[in-house]
Amino acid sequence: MSDGCSCTLTRTLDAPAATVHRAWTTPDAYARRAYAAPGSVGMDVRPGGAWKATMVTPDGTEVPLTGSYLDVHENRLLVVGVDVPGRAEPSVMAVELDEDGPATRIELRQTCDTAEERDMAEQGSTMLLDSLTRFLAEGPTG
Repeated sequence: MSDGCSCTLTRTLDAPAATVHRAWTTPDAYARRAYAAPGSVGMDVRPGGAWKATMVTPDGTEVPLTGSYLDVHENRLLVVGVDVPGRAEPSVMAVELDEDGPATRIELRQTCDTAEERDMAEQGSTMLLDSLTRFLAEGPTG
């Protein structure tokens, strides 16, 4: 199999699955936790729906991202396609939630074409999980 490079990260979050799901699917929450430029996040959270966000790197570089939702099961599963310039097929990331009492186990899975892509996906997913953990610890604001 040529796409044998995959990345799976798992973490237990101190929040119910509904709260974690909203952090992934509400534009304001996503923008606050995912380093997105204010006002740049658009989400049509349903299978076939599109999303967009402009991420801002620590040095201030803006990176526009687009994609679609491939599968959505509220509070359980999000399968997201991320458009990759120069590639016909999107990169696919699955976000699986498993509620365990007051906590939620989150698993991010991404299949990549190369080891380099996998390393970048792992780094990006780790940043997303770190920011999500901080976001949930801070509680709702605004």
